Amino acid sequence: NQDMTVLPKLTFVLGGARSGKSAFAEQLAVSSGLALSYVATATAGDHEMSRRIAAHQARRGREWALIEAPGKIMLPPGLSGVVLLDCLTLYLANRMSEGEGDPELWLRQLLETFQDVPARIIVVSSEVGLGLVPGTALGRDYRDALGEINQAVAAKSDLAVLVVAGLPLVLKGRLP
Repeated sequence: NQDMTVLPKLTFVLGGARSGKSAFAEQLAVSSGLALSYVATATAGDHEMSRRIAAHQARRGREWALIEAPGKIMLPPGLSGVVLLDCLTLYLANRMSEGEGDPELWLRQLLETFQDVPARIIVVSSEVGLGLVPGTALGRDYRDALGEINQAVAAKSDLAVLVVAGLPLVLKGRLP
């Protein structure tokens, strides 16, 4: 029995900075017993981000196939197993920094990409609506766009989990 744990088609893992959301999502993927693919949206723009990326890579190990997608996310059509996209937060920041396009269009494209593969998908994102109101128009636009994208992904998800202090709180569905 290859599918040791039934993982829904779309799982959404949300949390604040350093909440443990990525580690929880990775654990969920590994526990499925399926082939593992990791969609990385981060770019190593400075030393601190390089260090974060290296820490994520070390924690994951070599059994993960890596798909680097700092911009538009493309998945091979026949991709199976579990795909972990980490994270929407950086994906949106990267797309907005390109200076063109529409977050609603990017979201539609992303959701279509998820539908086009047989793989189970786990999406990680940051909850940015619980903090201070950003002091710039760009910051507010980003927060608003990510909040709307998070709502849309959560609505489409079979399972939605909020991770706080390393502890999962199921918002929708049931943990496998």
